[in-house]
Amino acid sequence: MREEKPGNIKEWIVPFMFVLCAGWAIWHTPAYILDFWPHEDNSSLTTQMTEMHKRKDVTPDMPGLFGGISDAIDLAALFLLPFIFILGTRTIVPAAMEFEHYSRIDRIAMFIGRIVMILIISMTSVMLFEVFLRYALERPTLWANELTLWIGGFVFMFSGVYAMQQRSHIRIFIIYDMLPRWLQHVCDVIWVALLWFFAACLVFGSYKQVFINKFYKWQTFGTAFDPPIPATIQPTILIVICLISLQALLNLIADWNRDPNELTEKDAVDKEELEALKKSVGAS
Repeated sequence: MREEKPGNIKEWIVPFMFVLCAGWAIWHTPAYILDFWPHEDNSSLTTQMTEMHKRKDVTPDMPGLFGGISDAIDLAALFLLPFIFILGTRTIVPAAMEFEHYSRIDRIAMFIGRIVMILIISMTSVMLFEVFLRYALERPTLWANELTLWIGGFVFMFSGVYAMQQRSHIRIFIIYDMLPRWLQHVCDVIWVALLWFFAACLVFGSYKQVFINKFYKWQTFGTAFDPPIPATIQPTILIVICLISLQALLNLIADWNRDPNELTEKDAVDKEELEALKKSVGAS
């Protein structure tokens, strides 16, 4: 029996604090690049990124620390991220609907799921705010649509990590269930190997383009709001595919000696839920 009820206040505050710090750190990443990884061979790019940071800095009046550009809030947000993430993985209380056979390392994917929850709420809030300004006050923003697009990209990708850990990705197991257990193991190993092969090819083929041309040069969207969507979304794709591949391997190890029926129970039709749905629509 679980000691705490899922959905307690800590499970809201910790991922919210992580999203807040991550958002601040991402928005001020040009300052980190200029301080820790400067463009020594490209003075024009350094000047361009410096001007970009000055134009978008949320706290322009705060002095940089240690002779750099990053101020106290920038550095605090950056260095708090790993501590908040570790705290988040330790404060998770699994819900009844979640996959119950989880390990300590699975808590990483489960906390990512909580982060996605906060991102969805944030995205919805931005859209509602834009609707209110546009139709009630007739003062539409220049940033709401692109911010929603930006957050939605992170939601889409990080949801994949959580879905893999929960074994809730789409699976067609009609033929799989007909196979003997040893052949099921062979199929499991083959598909995990194919996933790792795909991830390796994707990272090897695009890491230079993504991290040097997009992230290091901090490529932005080129609009009035000008968010760094290319500089953040493309590196996240590579990071997420690596996390999904790692989670798939962890699932393979954890499920090796488990009864396969335990893994397909979540895909079975819940008769009680089906009856409740019929009653709600007035079906007999």
